[in-house]
Amino acid sequence: MTWALHATGDLGTLAANVRRTLRARDSNLPFYEVHTLDEHIRIASWESRLYAELMTVFSVLALIIAALGIYGVMAYSVAQRTREIGIRMALGAARADVQRLVVGQALRLTLFGIGLGLALAFALTRFMQSILFGVRPDDPPTFVGVTLILALSSAAAAWLPTARAVRVDPVVALRHE
Repeated sequence: MTWALHATGDLGTLAANVRRTLRARDSNLPFYEVHTLDEHIRIASWESRLYAELMTVFSVLALIIAALGIYGVMAYSVAQRTREIGIRMALGAARADVQRLVVGQALRLTLFGIGLGLALAFALTRFMQSILFGVRPDDPPTFVGVTLILALSSAAAAWLPTARAVRVDPVVALRHE
């Protein structure tokens, strides 16, 4: 049997008074585990909190893996264009123009992926709404944060290899395979 009492004051004093009253009524009644309401809620919801914390850890890990994956694919894609960049540079294109072209194309692809990902995420959050406690299914800070992280990793992945490629002598870049 569980009792819930509404009282003010010291929990120890209240517990002693309740224990004394119960002993006077029936000395065989057990009396243990005295908790405040906050403690009781914390104890009762430990499993849900554990799952939420695990979900957070795995979500952050998935975000890191996704950012690294995007970086790897974009960097490889730009590295494959080293010969093209060398040709453009040999024909007189300015470094800034080549960088702007390659990064712009990469960011257009990124924007397409972000748009598709956000549409799917908004659609899937409706199915997850029943397991979200205290969080809106379309939580703006989460969507904005994840979008920024993935977009910045994509931009860095396009810009860094391109910056390296435009610094290379065009003749060396043309020999690159």
